[in-house]
Amino acid sequence: ESSHLGDCPICCLPVPLDAEKSIIQTCCSEIICKGCDHANKMREIEGKLSFKCPFCRRPVPREKRFRDKQRMKRLEVNDPVAMRYKGIEQYDKGDYSSAFGYLMKAAELGHVEAQYSLAGMYRKGHGVEKDEGMETYHLEEAAIGGHPFARHNLGVHEWNNDNEERAVKHWIIAAAQ
Repeated sequence: ESSHLGDCPICCLPVPLDAEKSIIQTCCSEIICKGCDHANKMREIEGKLSFKCPFCRRPVPREKRFRDKQRMKRLEVNDPVAMRYKGIEQYDKGDYSSAFGYLMKAAELGHVEAQYSLAGMYRKGHGVEKDEGMETYHLEEAAIGGHPFARHNLGVHEWNNDNEERAVKHWIIAAAQ
């Protein structure tokens, strides 16, 4: 069964929750499993072909500035995957207010991972005031979207508020995802 990340558009297997086992294509913002990405690279190397995106078949730019240009194009068309990627990039740089803007836009466009990231920002008070209500809201939105870690964290929240029965329900749902 698929995760909240969906399926690899090439092999149709669920995209792994471990981000190290998938790759986001800068040209089309598709999330491809590392297996399909590797198979595509091997096919191109063996056939002495030029490197192309395994999904949209656009040439893969070798230089970072060209990859960044592709990402900017994706941002301009309000691609939620590109918005979240840029938000996480800004967050890692310590630019929390910019990160918040990108993540909020991605969340408004329905990106579940962005909802989960926003919950973390509200929990830590990075770029926003600490707000348990907003943290819970974004966790709930992410959990509704199928994010298992958000569902687990809602269980912890309920447990800490002495709602053991609700906590267990959240954990059972999270374990099944």
